[in-house]
Amino acid sequence: MKPKILTTLATYDRGQFTSDLIAGMTVAMVALPLSLAIAIASGAGPEKGLVTAIVAGFLISFLGGSRVQIGGPTGAFIVVVFGVIAEHGYDGLVLATFMAGIIMLIAGYLRAGNLVAFVPESVINGFTIGIGIIIATSQIKDLFGLSAGQVPAEFIAKIKALWGARDTMSIGALGIGLATMVLITGLRRLAPKFPGLIVAVGLTSAIVAWAALPVDTIFSRFGALPSTLPVPAFPDISVSRVVELLPSAFVIAFLASIESLLSAMVADRMIGGHHRPNAEVLAQGFANIGSALFGGLPATGAIARTATNVRAGGKTPVAGIVHALTILLVMLVAAPLAGYLAMPALAGLLILTAWNMSEPHKWRGYMQARMSDRVLLVLTLVLTVFADLTVAIGVGVSIGLALRLRRHNAGMEKDWTPPDR
Repeated sequence: MKPKILTTLATYDRGQFTSDLIAGMTVAMVALPLSLAIAIASGAGPEKGLVTAIVAGFLISFLGGSRVQIGGPTGAFIVVVFGVIAEHGYDGLVLATFMAGIIMLIAGYLRAGNLVAFVPESVINGFTIGIGIIIATSQIKDLFGLSAGQVPAEFIAKIKALWGARDTMSIGALGIGLATMVLITGLRRLAPKFPGLIVAVGLTSAIVAWAALPVDTIFSRFGALPSTLPVPAFPDISVSRVVELLPSAFVIAFLASIESLLSAMVADRMIGGHHRPNAEVLAQGFANIGSALFGGLPATGAIARTATNVRAGGKTPVAGIVHALTILLVMLVAAPLAGYLAMPALAGLLILTAWNMSEPHKWRGYMQARMSDRVLLVLTLVLTVFADLTVAIGVGVSIGLALRLRRHNAGMEKDWTPPDR
């Protein structure tokens, strides 16, 4: 359970530091708009995303079991965070995140990180696509500039409310959102190592400011962003509150562990390395406790940002530390500039994020899997969108493990190996 940074620093040199410095700053420019957008979509203030990226991002790299893992707020948590805030308030989310961190510490010390291999692939794919659908629909209001008031969280009611507000669509907002999506896609194809996210969002937001378009910005909706980190403080803890938030804490801990370990597995394939799963789970535990102490959001390893780090030349956990410190520097020096970012631009960014996280290039392969796996994927997806993520995970994992046990007893699955992600 030794952190990777201790291993890599033994042979660290100036060349590696140069690579890590460039990669860390590049990833920071990708993480900055994403962190703001994810926090806003989660029902929290944009500054919470920056705090999470700084505090949790630093701890995940400093204590983690992967050479190149980048941590922070991720799209997978938008649904969970939004639900917890709506039901228990933001103070409830902070306590649930703190509790989830403790759960992950216990899991890490019990070496439960190896158990990720037993979570059915169909369940992971199903709720990932389901989360992508929920994220995309949650951004329709800002993308089209609709005046829909408070949009319900329930999926069908949300669609009805958005459709009912269709006459309030803003051409300016839609144009900015679509232009951002086109720019992000184009820059990603033309220069995959270039931090196109911040350039695209910054450019379209600059057009909004220059042309004085009637489009919402972070400042117009949330006010000025703080230019310092908050003072750390323990959340209010009581027995009744702990019992009330325990299910949410377990969901956060489960999702954070799964997503982080999957991200580390992807990174291993990209660099030809091997992560330490239990060290990674421990790092996630400390990171979520740290984020909660500073009033931040749940954090996890981020697959897209980790891949960006690798492509930008990141070699060791120092790149992740540089990424966190760069975002801190931006917060200290340039927080007012972030207030000019346009809401439709951030909405376009999140819709693309939702599309990418659902991995559409793999859908054909999903449909060619055995019938039971296809049914399990669709069931998990439907439960995620129309019911509740907790129910989706519980039902999906239970049925998936039962199916695997049935196949094993029937002699159909004697030598099962973890899925290649």
